[in-house]
Amino acid sequence: MMVRREREPVINLVLYNLFNGLVIVPTLHFYFRGRTYGSDNVPLTGAFVAVCNHGSYFDPPILSSCLRRPVAYMAKEELFDIPIFKQAITLYGAYPVKRATGDRGAIRAALIAIEQGWVTGIFLTGTRTPDGRISDPKLGAAMIAAKAQVPLLPVSLWGTEKF
Repeated sequence: MMVRREREPVINLVLYNLFNGLVIVPTLHFYFRGRTYGSDNVPLTGAFVAVCNHGSYFDPPILSSCLRRPVAYMAKEELFDIPIFKQAITLYGAYPVKRATGDRGAIRAALIAIEQGWVTGIFLTGTRTPDGRISDPKLGAAMIAAKAQVPLLPVSLWGTEKF
């Protein structure tokens, strides 16, 4: 029987709140004049899989901010070759995925993140799309949620492809 933590590791919560409060919220709300709807419905404890469209490099921190929780993301493995960026995204909860394959290591990493109490974020197309729409969704998110026995939370980001 899998024992699941209720929240993310404390260090990740601290880093998330600092980055979110000092960078993401001011940028999203004041510079881009973004709005968030329905975030009151997001559970503040317990793991789940957030599935979302993907139109911008800014989507991961924006989604985390909208969910009001740190989110562990699958990120293309090439991002982990950039020295300082690798440490930053790892602290922010990212783990590498080999795209265009059924990367079992990434699936295991998602299940471990869920077990540790993280919200796991998965962009359904596996990459950014020019219009932010989901035209060819991948099935991995549903499989991960079913295997971990956690809910799926659908999220839509509008207009981020223009950033």
